[in-house]
Amino acid sequence: MRLVAMGAMMVAAATAADATPPGFPARASAVLASAAPADGPGIVAVVSENGRVVWRGAAGKANLATGAPLAPASLFRYASISKQFTAALVLKYVEDGRLGLDDDLGKLLPAETPEAWHKVTVRQLLNHTSGIPSYTSKPGFMAEANTARAITTRQLIDVTRDMPMDFAPGTQFRYNNTGYVLLSAIVEKLSGKPWYAALRERITGPLGLTSIRCGCEPGPAVVESYTGGNRPSQKIDMTVPSGAGALVGTAEDLARWAAALHGGKVVKPASYQAMITPAMPAGATEKYGFGLSLGDVRGLAAIGHNGGIPGFSTESIYVPSKKLFVAALANSDSGAVNPGIAARRLLAEAAGIPFPELKAMPTDLRTLEPLFGVYSGAGGQRRFFARDGKLYTQRADGARVEAYWAGGDRFFYGPDSLSYFAVATGADGKPVMTFHPNGALAGETLARTGPVPPEAAAAPLTPAQLDRLAGSYAFGPATMTIARSGAGLTAQLTGQPPIALDSIGPNEFRTVGVDARLVFEEETGKLVRVVLHQNGRTIPFARQ
Repeated sequence: MRLVAMGAMMVAAATAADATPPGFPARASAVLASAAPADGPGIVAVVSENGRVVWRGAAGKANLATGAPLAPASLFRYASISKQFTAALVLKYVEDGRLGLDDDLGKLLPAETPEAWHKVTVRQLLNHTSGIPSYTSKPGFMAEANTARAITTRQLIDVTRDMPMDFAPGTQFRYNNTGYVLLSAIVEKLSGKPWYAALRERITGPLGLTSIRCGCEPGPAVVESYTGGNRPSQKIDMTVPSGAGALVGTAEDLARWAAALHGGKVVKPASYQAMITPAMPAGATEKYGFGLSLGDVRGLAAIGHNGGIPGFSTESIYVPSKKLFVAALANSDSGAVNPGIAARRLLAEAAGIPFPELKAMPTDLRTLEPLFGVYSGAGGQRRFFARDGKLYTQRADGARVEAYWAGGDRFFYGPDSLSYFAVATGADGKPVMTFHPNGALAGETLARTGPVPPEAAAAPLTPAQLDRLAGSYAFGPATMTIARSGAGLTAQLTGQPPIALDSIGPNEFRTVGVDARLVFEEETGKLVRVVLHQNGRTIPFARQ
C-alpha cells in the first residue's frame, strides 16, 4: 500500500445522521490517501446515500507544473460513464413514441450508414450487440494526429463504414463506441440539434446538473491530464468521443445524476428496467444493459460504469440495496492511480463490509511447501507454487500471477488487486483453498487434489515468428507494444511496465505475473490484431 502525506488531501466529513458506519469519514479519507501519490496526478471521490452526499474528498495534484491540488469540485472528463446519459436520452424519445428499440438503421439512418448496418436495431446499439466495428479500434485512427482535431458525427460514422462487420447483429457482445455515435446521430436527426444540446434540454438542465456538458462546448476547463505517471496526456478534441464518452463534470454532479436516474426521476420504470437488463446475444447472458454494467461488490449487487480516455480514468458504482453511490475520477489514464479499486474500497467501507487490509510479510518459502499443489473446485482449478523465490497462483487456462503472504493463512496479489485467498488444513488433514475473487465475501472452496506437475515447455518460436508478432496494437486510446526480449516477447500497455510473455503456441501467450492471455489473430494470412483475455473480458487490439 502506498503511503501518502495526509496533508495532500481535502475532505468533507459525514454527519452523525448518516447511516454509514461510525468512523467512516476517517476510513474513507485513508482509502483516498492511499489511492494517489501526494506529488502526482490524483483522484476525486464522492459517496452519497439515499441521494445525499455524505462524504467527498480529493488527493493529488490538478496541475503538476503549478502544484495546484485537486479539489472535490474539480472538473473531469467522464469518458464512457457518458454512455448512460446517452442511453437515457435515447429512451426519452422511445417514451415519446418517436423511436422504437427495435427500429433499425435502415429506417432511421439509411443514407448515413452502409447497407450492411441496416438491420442493426437501436437495442443492439445500446447493449453492444450490433456487430458494427468500433472506430476506436480501427488501426491508426486513435493517433494524436486524428484525435486532436474536431470531427463531426457523420465523419465518425464514416471512419468504419467500409470495414466488415465484426459479427452478425445480435449474435455476440463486443463493447463498441461506434454504436453510441450512431445513437447520437439518431438523436440529432430527431431533435434537429447536437446530441449534447438535446441532452441539456431534456435531462441535465431540468435536473440542475450545471457542471455536466459536452467537453466540446465552452465552459470551465477540466483539470490537467497525464499518462504514464506524470507525462502530459495525448491531446483529444472532445468531439471525437461523441455520445460514447464526451461529457465532463464534477464528481458531485455524478452523484446527483445517480440519485435521479436510480430514483425514477429520469426515465419511466420500464425504461429504467431495460437499462439494467443484461444483454442476451444468442442466449448468452452479458452483464451489460443500456449504458450500464452489472456486477457486485463484496456480495452486494451493483450497477455502474467506468471509463478511460486520454488523461482520465473514471469509475461509478451504485448499490440499490443500500442506496449507496460512489464515483472516483482520476486525472491520469495510467500509472499509480486506480479509481476502480478506490471506488470499491470506499463503497465497501460505506456499506460496513470493508475489504481486509493485507500487507506483504517476509516468509521462508520452505515453510509453505506443504501447502503447494493443485486445487480444484466448482469454479475451476488453481495451482499454488513457488518459483525463483516468489509465490504464484495459476489458473488452468491462465497465466501465473505473483502472490504475497499476508500472515496466518492469507495470501493476496498486491495493491492493484482486491482478490485474496486463504489456505488452511481441512477436517481430513488436507489443505483447502478459499479464494475470494475481487474480494468477494463468500469465497470459492477448492480442495488440494495433488502436487503441481512439471511445466511442459512450449516449442520455442523462431526469430522470424517473434519478429512477425512484434509491433504496435491499439484499442481506443490504449496502445499495446509487443517487443522482442532475448529469445521471447514482452507486452507493454501505455504507461505500464513491460510484461514477459510465455509462449503456449505460435500465436498464443500467457502473461507472466498477470492473469491474462494474448491471442494473435489473422485474416487471409495477415496478422490483424491481438486479443487480450482477462477477467472474463476479451479486448481486441488492432495492429497498427
